[in-house]
Amino acid sequence: MVSKKKYIFTIDDDCFVAKDPSGKPINVLEQHIKNLLSPSTPFFFNTLYDPYREGTDFVRGYPFSLREGVTTATSHGLWMNIPDYDAPTQMVKPKERNTRFVDAVMTIPKGTLYPMCGMNLAFDRELIGPGMYFGLMGEGQPIGRYDDMWAGWCTKVICDHLGVGCKTGLPYVWHSKASNPFTNLRKEYKGIFWQEEIIPFFQNVTLSKTCTNAEECYIELADKVRKGLGHIDPYFTKLADGMIAWIEGWRMLNPAKTA
Repeated sequence: MVSKKKYIFTIDDDCFVAKDPSGKPINVLEQHIKNLLSPSTPFFFNTLYDPYREGTDFVRGYPFSLREGVTTATSHGLWMNIPDYDAPTQMVKPKERNTRFVDAVMTIPKGTLYPMCGMNLAFDRELIGPGMYFGLMGEGQPIGRYDDMWAGWCTKVICDHLGVGCKTGLPYVWHSKASNPFTNLRKEYKGIFWQEEIIPFFQNVTLSKTCTNAEECYIELADKVRKGLGHIDPYFTKLADGMIAWIEGWRMLNPAKTA
């Protein structure tokens, strides 16, 4: 909210530089910027993944009318070593480690949600920054560990509405340690049940054509959260209030430019 940089990068304090299969350290920022500066293809899936990377292109049958792509708003990176699992999965797979380096970047298709993780994330602040409110979580709140995913669901709906893209895949970071699964379960257990209603809400929510930027979209989305999820728990009414407060703060720190 405070930064005036065009691109924002978020990383957890237990994430470090990973190495590619050749042993070369991965330049995380360079890859995120490459992802953000190249177009996305959310309207038609390319089976060779990102067609703008060196050594690949659009496959036979890909419509020429869609090959220009659209602006990329979000670059979602991944993790070597400790996967980003929920508590139940951590408990049944306590020793599992991610050792697979997949050399791929892909656009998440329009209409498809994804569990965004803030451990290794970059985004275009000017384009989608107003939607990057990492939900109301922490001490005194009924759930935790859903803050980044909440931002991901909101921003994906907004990106789909605005006709811009989200990419996932490279770059990788080295996630050095697993958090306590029993502590995580206490934070997550309500969210595990609630998300069975939250996900359909985001899958079906639509935004007005009059919403032409992320701020306007987020304000309208907050109202829909209040009306569409408030019946689950009073928390969602408070969360909707937090979304409005976030935009009010955003506007104070980022006043609209006058012509």
